[in-house]
Amino acid sequence: MFVTVLLLLVALSAQGGHSEETEEAQRPGHVSVIIVGATGDLAKKYLWQGFFQLYVNQVSSGNTFFFHGGGLSPADKGTPVLFEALKAVSCSKDVSQERCAVLKDQFLRLSQYRQLKTLEDYQELAKHIEQQLQEEGMTEAGRLFYLSVPAFAYADIAEKINSSCRPTSGAWLRVVLEKPFGHDFRSAQLLASHLGNSLKDEEMYRIDHYLGKQVVSKILPFRIENREFLDPIWNKHYIERIEIVVKETLDVTGRIPFYDQYGVIRDVLQNHLTEIMTLLTMKLPKNVSSNEEVLQNKLQIFSSLLPLAKNQAVIGQYQAYKSEVQQELNKTKDHVSLTPTFAAVLAHIDETQYEGVPILLTSGKMLDERVGYARVLFKNDMFCLQKHNGIHCKPKQIVFYFGHGDLQYPAILVSKNLFKPTLIDGDWKEVTEHTDVSVLGLSVSDYYVQTPTEQREAYAELISHILAGRKNSFISTENLLASWSLWTPLLSSLASSFPRIYPGGVDNGGLLDVRLKGRDISYNSEVVIISPDQVGGTSANNYQVMQGKFRSADMVSAWAEELVERLAVDIQEAAEAAVRESGVFHLALSGGSTPLALFHRLVLHHFSFPWRDTHVWMVDERCVPLTELESNFHSMHEHLLQHVRIPYYNIHPMPVQLNQRLCVEEDRGALQYEKELSKWVNGSSFHFVLLGVGYDGHTASLFPGSKVNEHGERLVALTESPVKPHQRMSLTFNAINRAHRVALLVMGKGKHELITQLSRVKDNLDKYPVTGVKPDPGTLIWYIDYDALLG
Repeated sequence: MFVTVLLLLVALSAQGGHSEETEEAQRPGHVSVIIVGATGDLAKKYLWQGFFQLYVNQVSSGNTFFFHGGGLSPADKGTPVLFEALKAVSCSKDVSQERCAVLKDQFLRLSQYRQLKTLEDYQELAKHIEQQLQEEGMTEAGRLFYLSVPAFAYADIAEKINSSCRPTSGAWLRVVLEKPFGHDFRSAQLLASHLGNSLKDEEMYRIDHYLGKQVVSKILPFRIENREFLDPIWNKHYIERIEIVVKETLDVTGRIPFYDQYGVIRDVLQNHLTEIMTLLTMKLPKNVSSNEEVLQNKLQIFSSLLPLAKNQAVIGQYQAYKSEVQQELNKTKDHVSLTPTFAAVLAHIDETQYEGVPILLTSGKMLDERVGYARVLFKNDMFCLQKHNGIHCKPKQIVFYFGHGDLQYPAILVSKNLFKPTLIDGDWKEVTEHTDVSVLGLSVSDYYVQTPTEQREAYAELISHILAGRKNSFISTENLLASWSLWTPLLSSLASSFPRIYPGGVDNGGLLDVRLKGRDISYNSEVVIISPDQVGGTSANNYQVMQGKFRSADMVSAWAEELVERLAVDIQEAAEAAVRESGVFHLALSGGSTPLALFHRLVLHHFSFPWRDTHVWMVDERCVPLTELESNFHSMHEHLLQHVRIPYYNIHPMPVQLNQRLCVEEDRGALQYEKELSKWVNGSSFHFVLLGVGYDGHTASLFPGSKVNEHGERLVALTESPVKPHQRMSLTFNAINRAHRVALLVMGKGKHELITQLSRVKDNLDKYPVTGVKPDPGTLIWYIDYDALLG
């Protein structure tokens, strides 16, 4: 699906697109700037300063401006708040105090607060703008709306702008949107669709303020200016790894209602770090100013990125986060949030140029320092016998340093054992006098260092790009959906994962250090610090894989990741034994979300699995077409079958759709599957059956109160579920209990209460159907993760 989506996006991008600086962008005239959410934190901290800087830079350009600050409050309440924010704006150092005072006074006179709540409010705004233009005899250049509001309000505001505030006579319209742009692929797609009903794509400017950081915006020009040196070494033969890191020392106090829904991956990695990754790895455009070419090259990287699975990520959460959530969201003391505040993700690009090169994306709150950088670390083939500190034996690296940290200023640093970078841009200068600081293992004196001649704030930079119509500094619809299609599967796989708890700050020590092994990433330390109330008072520090008994059957228990690893190994061992003995392995798999992590493990790590000799059967199926997302077979195909080399005739979906109808008794679909099973499976005895357990104690599609005993000798039956879709087809206990081995996989904190009840009750098929799983003479093994076992 990921590749299909990307190919479609590349095709869409090729068909359309707009040059980044149109004639409209350069046409002088009157510009109306409207900030919706003008008295919010973002506007007060960054936006008004950015627009004041724009005004200062444009005051003699031929453009005239008026600034409307919009908000939900009536004018008598909003006006004083707005003007307090306007008084705080400041001039750059090259503007004299006298001139700055004049400019600030002009800016205040050209700014006004107005309530923007209803359609009538927007209609009044449009009338006011038209009246201004007529009275002053001005030609309108365009209207710039900056939506500094929650994303749920975007579609409604865009509709109001479209219906009442569009400029006439060829003037442009630009609407700026702040992240988040959705919560996953589907929500982003839905938001894009809603916005597309009111705005053209060229009118939307989705802002990622990292693209306004001077060092980030310099990445492509730097690569182009230094092609002579970089082209020979910008590949798998020379690059050891790429690291993109943003560390923060602050917690998220005051932002919990937003942050707890999103977490660090959605807040930082999916957008900021992903954009930087594409700039570092994309094919260089012939024209760096061409929005269409830059977008095409970015999309090509997205299409080449390997899917991100659970083993390509580690997550953490600072210790105080739990209490902050309880306080700000008014939760009880036993409430536990799984939202990560730290993440490290390992990506790989499936292209010859970057094959095998690890790309590490890392960010977190409550870390030891505030710093951001992208480092390209090169392999070093030198061996220094005596002078170990010689320049040639030191790390070879290029560092794009965003700011803060020990260096304190933005810079591009190239280690002196690589090359001396070209300096073409007059906005950048070489630093020749160095303070005694170290940057990523090297003294700053061991680098060639370039820095902007004048440091500019990211929002001010991007606001100037908006006025100029420079779209390659912003996120297009295709780019956005490509990013979400990469990240959504990983986010789904991590949804029930418990983050490692870390104390915060320097006390983290090496707790968040990671180890890269092939395509996998893991914490370097096996120690897991979790508060006692999160594991039912039991110390879990040294737990790895534990074996024992549960309901008189064998039990394997571990943290979710180790548990899935163990189950995958057990299935492969069973498969290899069956193939050696009889030449074939019959595997029956359950539906639902629980086995997805197992499917990914089998695909990514069990390359020697005997798929050619394996027959895959369904334990149960929903009575929906097999092409629909709700279908168990569809999920199994998407996450497992299409990724392994299994002959198509070895795959046995349940025949829930016959004669163009679903699960009708007269169509005898259950009997058809039973005959197929009896034909292929010796004695109708599967070698391995994988089952899950529902919160209500059901297994397969055998539900409480469904009189499962009445199935008798049948192997397959139509059943009824209490939730939609109600109709199901399922193996019966007669089929399940004939298996050589049955695995019951139970994962997640939500299953703890059920596991506790099952540990106490006797067999009761009517209330807890899972108690009917008793393979004879086969073996039953419970695979229970610590979250389900300990709570």
